[in-house]
Amino acid sequence: MRTGIIVLAAGSSKRFGGIAKQLLTVNGTSLIRQATETALAANLGGPVVVVLGDRREQIAPELDGLAVTLIDNPTYNDGIASSVKMGLAGLFLMQPDIDTFIVMPCDQPFLTPALLGQLVATQQESGKGVVATRFAEQVHMPALFTRQYAEPLSELTGDKAPKWVIIKHKTDLAEVGFEPAAIDLDFWSQVEALES
Repeated sequence: MRTGIIVLAAGSSKRFGGIAKQLLTVNGTSLIRQATETALAANLGGPVVVVLGDRREQIAPELDGLAVTLIDNPTYNDGIASSVKMGLAGLFLMQPDIDTFIVMPCDQPFLTPALLGQLVATQQESGKGVVATRFAEQVHMPALFTRQYAEPLSELTGDKAPKWVIIKHKTDLAEVGFEPAAIDLDFWSQVEALES
């Protein structure tokens, strides 16, 4: 089974006062580079696509030398749903017969290749169409979907994230607990807490 990965990194980081969150460094590596290297290291047999939007010219060089496909989202200001849609289009263009795919953000610095592999293993063991990461008593991304979920994900609009599809299909859901994923960097206070 081949699993593709979509890394979402198109947002404009409005909460960071004009600084591209994707370029924040944790342990000496930018968030975007770290997320992409994690996706590649999982080695799940499918392509890795990275969706870029705001400040593409600054962010893209961070991925030089990595075996990934960069997808441009010119409508990133419309919300995360547009980036999911562009990522899916790129992924299925590259590999139309992909079995499953993972959608992951670029701002969770403690994601691991092992977690991504566990999402795949859990799907194979459970037969469920959706496998989401559970932390802070809720289900979130990263999440794995079987190919039939490409359509409902593509129908999301605005700021509706994949979590909408996850919750809507709870009867077809398996979960993988991973509390370190609770650390995502949405505000400067979170960055400062991490650095301290």
